[in-house]
Amino acid sequence: MSFNFIKDKDKKVHFIGIGGISMSGLAAVLLNAGYKVSGSDAKGSHITENLKALGAEIYIGHNASNIEDVDLVVYTAAISQDNPELCYAINNNITHMDRAEFLGHIMQGHKYNVAVAGTHGKTTCTSMISHVALEADLDPTILVGGELDAIKGNFRVGDSEYFITEACEYKASFLKFFPYIGIILNIDADHLDYYRDIDHITETFKEFADLIPEDGYLIGCAEDDRVSDILSKAKCNVISYGINKGELTASNITYDEKGSPTFDVCRGGDKLFSLKLSVPGRHNILNALCASAVALIFNTSYEAVIHGLKSFKGAHKRFEFKGVKDGVTVIDDYAHHPTEIKTTFSTAKSYPHNKIYCVFQPHTYTRTKSLFKEFTECFEGADELILMDIYAAREKDTGEITSDMLGDAIRAKGIHCVNVHSHEEALSHVEKKLSKGDLLLTVGAGDVVKVGEMYLNK
Repeated sequence: MSFNFIKDKDKKVHFIGIGGISMSGLAAVLLNAGYKVSGSDAKGSHITENLKALGAEIYIGHNASNIEDVDLVVYTAAISQDNPELCYAINNNITHMDRAEFLGHIMQGHKYNVAVAGTHGKTTCTSMISHVALEADLDPTILVGGELDAIKGNFRVGDSEYFITEACEYKASFLKFFPYIGIILNIDADHLDYYRDIDHITETFKEFADLIPEDGYLIGCAEDDRVSDILSKAKCNVISYGINKGELTASNITYDEKGSPTFDVCRGGDKLFSLKLSVPGRHNILNALCASAVALIFNTSYEAVIHGLKSFKGAHKRFEFKGVKDGVTVIDDYAHHPTEIKTTFSTAKSYPHNKIYCVFQPHTYTRTKSLFKEFTECFEGADELILMDIYAAREKDTGEITSDMLGDAIRAKGIHCVNVHSHEEALSHVEKKLSKGDLLLTVGAGDVVKVGEMYLNK
């Protein structure tokens, strides 16, 4: 079956891994459009409960019997080829496709697709663009890789030609998309379990740019040399941005007591409007410039940009304020790549604090191994680093790399670092050190957030 988002509403679609942040959004889009939806996951969560409330059939655990009456199976890149449901679909000629291909089919039902790509910052930038689009009453459909208060979750189903989504480069999945506006925030070495090297990654981003039609737009950060090179070779309209470099720039930058910036947005050196952000950090100036570029393409009013971006308080897990206890502020951040961690610490330094205690949980063995040196150099600014075991995610432990090895290398750099092997041990260690005015950061893409939550709730 070739899938048509508009015409195939009598079909039943099953999602393997339905509890994932991106898969759940796709499932919800279909449920809101009137489809019959089922899905399975290894464990239940508030996400699977929400989908069940919307009408989805939810199975905990993967079993071939879960898909005996379905017409289409959608699976995530993290699903192994020996998954019993995927095997059943293959052996019984049930149409199946990965998440990216399926998302591409849904995008074909919209004209103005905005696809936000880049190694870092996709969720925050997608969220900013979404805030502006909502403020401008564009009624967009939105899929974001985190939970956003403005849409009460990770998706929104609109009734217009506007579609806003993240475009993940893992396994080159974004090459199955149909962008009218393609965005490249940055290009860095990551996912080296799939890519050969940085040149392979850069070439794949160029292929993504080539998907944009001639009358479409490529938006990219002029501060990133690899992105700039792709912008120079684009076959469509181009808008570049950067603090001091690009078509859109920022001037007269000031920061408030929590590091949130105010600045003028300029085009070709001429001031367009001023922005006051409610989120901290230099990197969010870049995100706001990118969102402004999208708004200019859609002829959105300056007022919608100004109010939309001021109302953005951040996506969950992106330098997210979790609470205060005994004068200690707890912040959680999704950063799991050395470049992202450096940005997190740059932001933390401008946040009011005495000492910074960071609990970090490395994410995947391949990333820890391939970027080992970089991980030893990205925690400058931490008064103490509490290093948890590696979060395996989709991988198996081969014994080649451990968090203890990383800890030894970080200590050799002169950074005060201790290894712990459970959330409880991390909490026990850090709560003895914390005092009024300190900042507790929980950093990583796994479940390290529990440490901060345990501290606040104890």
